[in-house]
Amino acid sequence: MPAYDVIVLGLGGMGSSAAYHLAARGQRVLGLEKFGPAHDQGASHGGSRITRQSYFEDPAYVPLLLNAYELWERLARDSGADVITLTGGLMIGPPGSRTVAGSRRSAEQWGLAHEMLDATELRRRFPTLDPGPDDVALYEAKAGLVRPEETVGAHLALAAKAGAELRFGEPAVAWEATATGVRVTTETGVYEAGHLVVAPGAWAPRMLADLGVPLVVERQVQYWFAPRAPIADFGPDRHPIWIWEDPDGTQIYGFPALDGPDGGVKVAFFRRGQECTPDTIDREVHADEIARVAEHLGRVLPGAPGRFLRAKTCMYTNTPDEHFVVASHPQHATVTVACGFSGHGFKFVPVVGEILADLATTGTTSHPIGLFDPKRAF
Repeated sequence: MPAYDVIVLGLGGMGSSAAYHLAARGQRVLGLEKFGPAHDQGASHGGSRITRQSYFEDPAYVPLLLNAYELWERLARDSGADVITLTGGLMIGPPGSRTVAGSRRSAEQWGLAHEMLDATELRRRFPTLDPGPDDVALYEAKAGLVRPEETVGAHLALAAKAGAELRFGEPAVAWEATATGVRVTTETGVYEAGHLVVAPGAWAPRMLADLGVPLVVERQVQYWFAPRAPIADFGPDRHPIWIWEDPDGTQIYGFPALDGPDGGVKVAFFRRGQECTPDTIDREVHADEIARVAEHLGRVLPGAPGRFLRAKTCMYTNTPDEHFVVASHPQHATVTVACGFSGHGFKFVPVVGEILADLATTGTTSHPIGLFDPKRAF
């Protein structure tokens, strides 16, 4: 009999959640992580991630988001960690833009509470913003932010409390399906289990090369600025999370000032990165990149781009259609995969962990995941 019921390979956002949900169900869990707990080398860091329900990517995500919100509340209660804050959220741009029209489509299809604001009303209610005369916005009161490092830490702590064995600083070299389950080889040992969950983030092209999904890793940069305007104007009680789409399709997004006068406001472009690998990513943030985002930010939030504070790189792992891959491995019944979250996955962390636990223990789930089938046409 294998020493473990399930090995979880990768303990970032999705893997830490899977380890917790599996251990909470009484599974003998081994979690393996290349780096330390809640590290900053992948995609689960940077202090904040947007969460929202009026989902412009596809209305099919909304049922998962509704479940995720329940699980975020449960995680906050069970861990005592500050993992979610609802600030309200604005999806801004031309009326026909993907950001606005797609959000409105999801809100209307699923009966989600929302308001549509024209430029005059948007500027009156949220004076930190400077919309153009043709901009409109969908406002969603239930939007907000989640804390990636706190979330990973909370899931890991709860997983360990439930009996999971978690090993850090132990990179996996290879995995294979066996006659009795799976075998994982690391730099320091060989482990066997009945099932394997692979949640490798930007290492997916290497660890899941046989999956048949054309994954592309992309360097992204997160920036923090000390506003020119009073920091109180950007507090979470006055300034919501926002995503703004230009007429040319460029999206920029941002957060309120979360961490006091020295924390600044965080902003980033969405999908304007360079292709990379975990080995080749440029971790330095260059002056021209800072100037570019500050100039763009100044056009939409004039009081925001004051003194540059800091920046941090991370990696998106993208599928061609920007939808996730969450499924049993098509070739190996004892392997479950979670990858390709394409820059919009962290808000789903609690529910993806539950789905991975379902698939690893029963081979099926009641959650709607047909959109995430790795066998779909790309």
